[in-house]
Amino acid sequence: MKDLIALFKSFGYAFEGIFTAIKTERNMRIHISCLLYMFFFLLAFDFFEITRTQFAILFVASGLVIGAELINTSIEAVVDLHGKEHTEFGKIAKDCAAGAVLVFTIFSVLAGIAIMWQPEAFKQLFQYFTDNLWALGLFIISIILDTIFIFFGFGKKGKNK
Repeated sequence: MKDLIALFKSFGYAFEGIFTAIKTERNMRIHISCLLYMFFFLLAFDFFEITRTQFAILFVASGLVIGAELINTSIEAVVDLHGKEHTEFGKIAKDCAAGAVLVFTIFSVLAGIAIMWQPEAFKQLFQYFTDNLWALGLFIISIILDTIFIFFGFGKKGKNK
């Protein structure tokens, strides 16, 4: 029973880390927002023809970006824990971790473009929004709210870098 409690606690710590990164890291909020919009449009509309394998690729690519951002956040925290003074090694650690996130993100975007480059689907999506102005209005409102979320988070001030 003690092992089971420890297991549940470990999951709790992991989720706490994810939520901390979402609260404190603007770039994490950008990644999460893009991920949610992409999967919403893929799942809510049947305009895109995506195979199960392509979905799996999108899931893995998205997970790699989110995971890399979490590792980047932890590296930055450890470097900052050592001290607030800027050191060359601290700069290298932070810059390389940020570079890793950028590499994962670029290749994830390229994978997404390769899979989702379906001009006919985008035409149908555009037609849907022109035929349903209420849906366009909701989409615009969601973009405004998402922009607020990206730049201000949940209202609790993080470092927002």
